[in-house]
Amino acid sequence: MNVRPHMRIGAFLYPTGYHVSAWRHPDVPVDAGVNFAHYAELARTAERGKFDLLFLPDSAAIRGDDMEALSRTAIRYVAQFEPLTLLGALAVVTERIGLTATVSSTYNQPYHSARMIASLDHLSNGRAGWNLVTGQNPHEALNFGFSEQPEHGARYARATEFAEVVKGLWDTWDDAAFSPSKESGRFFDPEGVRPLHHSGEHFTVRGPLNMPRSPQGHPVTLQAGSSEPGRNLAAATADVVFTAQHSMAAAHAFTADVRARAVRAGREAHDVQVLTGVFPFIGRTRSEAEDKFAALQDLIDPRVGLSLLGSELGGVDLSGFDLDGPLPPLPPSNAGKGRRDLLVKMAEDEGLSIRELYRRVAGSRGHWQPVGTAESVADELAAWFESGAVDGFMIMPPQLPDGLDDFVDLVVPELQRRGLFREEYEGTTLRDHLQLARPGR
Repeated sequence: MNVRPHMRIGAFLYPTGYHVSAWRHPDVPVDAGVNFAHYAELARTAERGKFDLLFLPDSAAIRGDDMEALSRTAIRYVAQFEPLTLLGALAVVTERIGLTATVSSTYNQPYHSARMIASLDHLSNGRAGWNLVTGQNPHEALNFGFSEQPEHGARYARATEFAEVVKGLWDTWDDAAFSPSKESGRFFDPEGVRPLHHSGEHFTVRGPLNMPRSPQGHPVTLQAGSSEPGRNLAAATADVVFTAQHSMAAAHAFTADVRARAVRAGREAHDVQVLTGVFPFIGRTRSEAEDKFAALQDLIDPRVGLSLLGSELGGVDLSGFDLDGPLPPLPPSNAGKGRRDLLVKMAEDEGLSIRELYRRVAGSRGHWQPVGTAESVADELAAWFESGAVDGFMIMPPQLPDGLDDFVDLVVPELQRRGLFREEYEGTTLRDHLQLARPGR
C-alpha cells in the first residue's frame, strides 16, 4: 500500500484522563467512568477534531489488591462502563469517528466477540474496531474460574486462533446473502451462507454467525502488544498497532520490526499501521504547559504512585525498598512483558530511582510526553511522522475534558495548517479514514 497521505490520530480515553491523579483536578468530573454525558462530550469533541477513532481500554477486574491505594485513584478499572456497551450508545451521538475498544481473547469466546463487534459495526454504519489483547491484569483470571493467569505464550497462542475464528465468522455470509423477498417468501439466499466448522487447539466453533456480514466486511483490528509474541500477533492479524515508544529512534526500530514480521507473515509491510501513544501537556506558552504538568504531579499520592508502578512491573511489591534507590532485581512475571521491559530500560538508561520512576509512571506510564505550545508539540509530532517513525498517534489526554479540548482546539489546527492532518473526513467508515481496503469474503 502507498505511504499514508496524512497522520492518523486516535483518542485514548480513560474516564478522567491518563494521569493517575487527574480525577482530583477541580475541572474533572469525579463520576466520569459512569457518566454518559461526559463520554458523549468527549466523542463529539474528538469528532470535531476529525480524529480517526476513539479507543477505550478495558479490564475485567479491578487492577490491584491494595484497597487503600486503589481507593485513592480512578484509573484502575474501579468504576467505568463496559466499553462495547458504551460504544453502542456513542454510535448514536456521533456520525463519522471510529469506535474501538479492548477485547480480551483470554477471557472471552470468539463467537460472542465476533457477534458483539459486528453488531457495533452495523449500529455505527461501519465505524467499529477492536483491540485484541491477551490480558495484562492477573486479577482477571480470578473472575473466570482460574487460580492464576494462563502462561504468557499460551495466551498469545490462544489469541492467534481467536483472531482466526472471529474473522472466519465474519466471513460466513456473502455480502448479498440477505436480500429478503416477501413475494418469494425467502429471507436469505442459502447459497450465500457457509458454516465455519472450525476445530482447533483452543476452540471448536461451527458457525455461521447469526447476523449479516458487517458494513466493513471485517471491523478494524488493533493490537497493542510489544513483546515478541505480541509483535508476531500484530504482524499477522492487526490493521493498526498501538505502542508505547518514548523516543523517535525506538519508534523507528519498532515500526521496522513489525513491518518486517508482517512481510514474513505474507502481508504487505504497510498493511500494518503503527500509532504511538502521546501524553501531551499543551499551553499557549511553554510556561503554561509546564504549570499544567506540575499541577497534576503535585496531586500524586505516594501510595498510589508506588502501587501503580508495582502493577505496571508485573505485580511487584516495592514497599520495602528505599524509594530514593534504584529498582531492585525483579522476579519473573506472567503479566504483560512489553511495558515492564520498557520501564526497566527507562530506569536504567536515565538512572531513575523508584520514586522518580513512579512519578514518571503516574503520568505517562512509559509513553512519550511532550510539554509545550501547540506549535512545539506539532513540531515534534511532525518530526516523528515525516521521518516514517510512525503512521500517527494515540492521544492520551492527561485530564478530561480539558486535555482533549487543548489538543483539538490548539494542536489540530496547527497540523491542518501544515497539511499533515485532514480538514474533513474523506469517507464514512473507519476503514475509509485509515485507507484500509475492505476485505473480500
